[in-house]
Amino acid sequence: MKKRKNQDTIMKQRFNVLLVLVIVFFLVVVIQITKVMLFENDIYKASLEDLSYTQVTGTSSPRGRIYDRNYKIIVDNKSLKTITYQKPKKITEQEMINTAYKLSPHIDINYTKITNRNKREYFCAKNIDTCNSYIQSKERDKVKQRKLTNKDIEELKLERIPEEELNYSEEELKVAYLYYLMNKGYTYEEKIIKSDATDKEYAYISEHNESQGIPAEEKDYYLEKGYSLSDRVGISYIEKEYEEYLKGEKPIYEIVNSHETKLIQEGSRGKDIVLTIDINLQREIENLITNYVINTKYEPNTEYYDHSTVVIQDPNTGEILAMASKRLVNGEIVDYTTSVLTSPIMPGSIVKGASMLVGYNTGAVHIGERMLDECVKVAGVAEKCSSVNNLGVIDDITALAKSSNVYQFKIAIRVNGQEYFRNMKMNFNQSSFDIYRDMYHSFGLGVKTEIDLPVESKGYTSTDRAAGNLLDYVMGQYETYTPIQLSQYISTIANGGARIKPHLLKEVHSSSNTEEIGELEFSVEPIILNTIATEQVYFNRVKEGFYAVMHSPGGYGVGYIDDWMDASGKTGTSQSFIDTDNDGVIDTETITSTFIGYLPSSAPKVTFVVTSPDSSHPNSNIDYRSLVTYYLTREVARKYTELYGLY
Repeated sequence: MKKRKNQDTIMKQRFNVLLVLVIVFFLVVVIQITKVMLFENDIYKASLEDLSYTQVTGTSSPRGRIYDRNYKIIVDNKSLKTITYQKPKKITEQEMINTAYKLSPHIDINYTKITNRNKREYFCAKNIDTCNSYIQSKERDKVKQRKLTNKDIEELKLERIPEEELNYSEEELKVAYLYYLMNKGYTYEEKIIKSDATDKEYAYISEHNESQGIPAEEKDYYLEKGYSLSDRVGISYIEKEYEEYLKGEKPIYEIVNSHETKLIQEGSRGKDIVLTIDINLQREIENLITNYVINTKYEPNTEYYDHSTVVIQDPNTGEILAMASKRLVNGEIVDYTTSVLTSPIMPGSIVKGASMLVGYNTGAVHIGERMLDECVKVAGVAEKCSSVNNLGVIDDITALAKSSNVYQFKIAIRVNGQEYFRNMKMNFNQSSFDIYRDMYHSFGLGVKTEIDLPVESKGYTSTDRAAGNLLDYVMGQYETYTPIQLSQYISTIANGGARIKPHLLKEVHSSSNTEEIGELEFSVEPIILNTIATEQVYFNRVKEGFYAVMHSPGGYGVGYIDDWMDASGKTGTSQSFIDTDNDGVIDTETITSTFIGYLPSSAPKVTFVVTSPDSSHPNSNIDYRSLVTYYLTREVARKYTELYGLY
């Protein structure tokens, strides 16, 4: 009985504890509700509004305009619907033809411009096996014997297509022309299929294109920056580099209800940018190159020549005034300006200014020192001579003026810690290569110039350090450099030793609501990357040698620029080697010609670089070298002074 009583007491105690806990819980709830309703009501109201507040952006705003240095509009922001094609990686010819078939009914193009060659190329793309059957086994054997090239085989296929196979219907002609437009130019380029497309055409392409404005491979990058897939962005070179300025701000709307939106922020046009380019000079240079490339192909020994390149720069600011290259592809001239940045060439003797400074700095040669120009022979290496044998006893100025290889060879042997004698064994000295390479790098040769464009090659740097290669190095026959590197090199010489970053952006202006350019936000100032480590007396001596190149009797640059222009410069002729049948094996020697220079010599204001890779083929039976670089340089300098004057 007592046990039962104790159990009742325990139960009552537990119940009382539970009751207290329940009362406390409800008190806490009541207090919290009261707090929310009376004291934090405004805070939660604001949070609710934030959760239900929705913003949307409008369509892309107009992009900024691009002006040349004289404030002439190069690219306006007028809305123009353009259908373009970017060739995907690893796509097959048949897949491209299928795309052309799908596109054909939905786009109106003038296919009457199609050429007979276009028809033949389309036929072979569509009928690969048939075209392959046109080639005999003995002709394929000639490719292995290097008597024919793969290019020759492709031409034979096209020639042997029966004419009746080319009697296409109008529908097929349209597909064939679309296929041509999709392949025109270079693989990496965006091809224009149609400008000023109709709304219907543009709508169809937009509906069936996964990423209309943003390149697919950069989709994630642009989405993270707030772009939409349909936004138009600059996809190459200047527009891509300065996308942050050119892109407009979209209008922002608040969704009021399912039928109404409210504008809360106006959209704005992108900022305007001013380039360093003079568009009039640029166009004139492009026309000159086009004419010379076409006409040079009629000369002997030019079967491997297909393009020339010109860079014009202000050596005191780094501003690029004109930069152009044109290439002949299947009988058609195409833009090849990318080669300025990405296609290195063997420079030849133009590097001898830097080579001479190495000699002065190391004490391997003294100003005015005279040496005998003779063919040099070191053990294990074929005899090496100047381009004109036996120049006699010459000093450093004449060595530059007449481009003596031997003078540079003997300096290099001294830098290597030896003195030349015939059939000597030349020791390998790593530091010799490093000394020369450091000097070249300080001029911008073999390193990136840091130009304000998204793609740039450093050129080719050899790892073969055989002792004899040092002799090739000092005369520009060892490593390759791009035209923009050569431009930085000659600009550094012209301005007295400051390696300045080349640039195409001159100014950025705020957007305006009128046809006038907006207010100036900032101008690009010259950026000195480094200065050449040498005594000024040595630098002046090199400049004296470059002047002699253009003005002394027998100077190799005489006539490249009219004498009254007071120019200084250096010519370069180099052996180049190419793969003519695309089998990965270098099989043919060519000659590449180059000129670098500046004017006026007394106070340089402009530099020129003109290159013509593979402009001659010395293996032929005719002893003829094209002078395309010589004539093109003359015309480029004349055109510059015509527009700008000399002083």
